Amino acid sequence: MKPEPPSVTAARAEVERTRQRLIGTFDELQQQFAPHTLMREAWETARDKGVDLAENAVDAVRKRPVAATSVVAAIALFIAREPLMNLAGKVAGKGKKAPKQSRTKKSTESIA
Repeated sequence: MKPEPPSVTAARAEVERTRQRLIGTFDELQQQFAPHTLMREAWETARDKGVDLAENAVDAVRKRPVAATSVVAAIALFIAREPLMNLAGKVAGKGKKAPKQSRTKKSTESIA
């Protein structure tokens, strides 16, 4: 058998190097798209967004404390509207006399 020309040997070596790079890239992609990696990245992104949101909220409260307090009070009143309305009704009703209940209920007991 004839020995391979140098160009074929060089081409085979290049093919092997390219194959190894492709396998390395595939391994990197597998690691990058592994479920635990995706979950970790999603958690870190959500945490960072939450921190940014909290910092922005604190800055907004520092810039306008009266407006922020008013908004919080309005939200609290909205959430507690039903108990507050019940309390107001009880307070307003204390000055009035409660109507007497009639005793016209007839006994349904039979005499033995």
